[in-house]
Amino acid sequence: MNPPLRAIAALAAGVLALAACAPGSSAPPAGTGTSAQPSASAVRTDAAQLGDVTLTVWDQEVRGGQAAQMKQLNDAFQAKYPNIKLNRVSRSFDDLNTTLRLALSGNEPPDVVEANNGRSSMGAFVKAGQLRPLDAYAEAYGWKERYPQSVLRYSSYSPDGRVFGEGNLYGLPQVGEVVGIFYNKATLGKLGLEPPATWADFGAALDKAKAAGEVPMQLGNLDKWPAIHVFGTVQSRSVPADQISTLAFGRKGGSWNSPENVKAAEELVGWVDKGYFNKGFNGQGYDPAWQAFGKGEGVFLIAGTWLLADLQKALGDDLGFMLPPGATADAPPVATGGTGLPFAITAKSPHPDAAAAYIDFITNADAMKVLTSTGNLPVADTAQQSVPAGPQKDVFTAFGTVTSKDGLVPYLDYATPTFADTLGAALQDLLAKKQTPQEFLATLEKDYKTFAESNG
Repeated sequence: MNPPLRAIAALAAGVLALAACAPGSSAPPAGTGTSAQPSASAVRTDAAQLGDVTLTVWDQEVRGGQAAQMKQLNDAFQAKYPNIKLNRVSRSFDDLNTTLRLALSGNEPPDVVEANNGRSSMGAFVKAGQLRPLDAYAEAYGWKERYPQSVLRYSSYSPDGRVFGEGNLYGLPQVGEVVGIFYNKATLGKLGLEPPATWADFGAALDKAKAAGEVPMQLGNLDKWPAIHVFGTVQSRSVPADQISTLAFGRKGGSWNSPENVKAAEELVGWVDKGYFNKGFNGQGYDPAWQAFGKGEGVFLIAGTWLLADLQKALGDDLGFMLPPGATADAPPVATGGTGLPFAITAKSPHPDAAAAYIDFITNADAMKVLTSTGNLPVADTAQQSVPAGPQKDVFTAFGTVTSKDGLVPYLDYATPTFADTLGAALQDLLAKKQTPQEFLATLEKDYKTFAESNG
């Protein structure tokens, strides 16, 4: 989850309301969980012929490379379509999640928004009828040929918002994401180590870093969600990928109270006991943590690929990135990931055709080249991009490897509308030794089971 992302995906919001849509379409009463959409033939795709329009766009592309690509694409869009003025409002990931619920329930919400894929955000907005289904636009612009279904599922919901991963399309992402392990090549070399080929090698490297007086791993968990990515990485070494997907998508049939999940929670607590994290990690913010890593404080950082541009700027060729290693060097890759926050059209926008033209522009083949040039990871046409050897190549290779081998597992906070808060708080307690691994998992099981059993 792009705090992106999704991340970081990851992160919450909830909401109500709905009202009249654009000319030629209609919307149902609030709370019905449906929204009419035009046929592909009724969609106008010639943005130059849409008249004078002002589009208000809310995004969370505020960091270096993310902000750079958005400015470049917005400037190019307005140069090509001077009749469409962009009113861009950029907010941090957390600020966007906090304010979006209020904006969507108001009478004049933005036209285009980045909405977290999860149930507590996009799912809730779909249920309330606050986002416009984009299937007609997908047909008109060929989005389903541009994006594989494995990507589109992360922006798909049933019209009532109950089923995640199938149904109507409600957004398009720009970037791909995978949570892996950033490492400092210079420090690793100083310790006489190579990038770990197995999970056991990774543990041994953490041990050696600690013994040498280095910070083995940076973590800033004040915002609670960063530890979700760390736990997800540890979990996917023990828990089969299909079981993680069942839990993360909130489907029936899974259980957090499994021996494999206990093993993962115990291993994470063991990292605390061994002093693998920086001091005060539960009280340090996410940004200060990765910034400290960028200054050479720490050998490893478990984080998403959305940090590539900023960390490469800080560390240059001393930055390395790898997928979390498996039990053996040839084990199939498994990593948390998916897409960045998708761009969606609000149901109340009076300019849906212009909004769709904008989304198409910032996600087309030329946009993927801009994303590459600004140090981001394009979600489409990844293999077609040419990048030099170094950190960016590491990231592109890792993403290509894990996606080609179907090794991406969803962000854990997708599970239920409240799971981001439940898991984030529970992880803080687990890492602070306020809960045992069994108590931690029981907390997760209660939230998951309550939702999965009632959601059909």
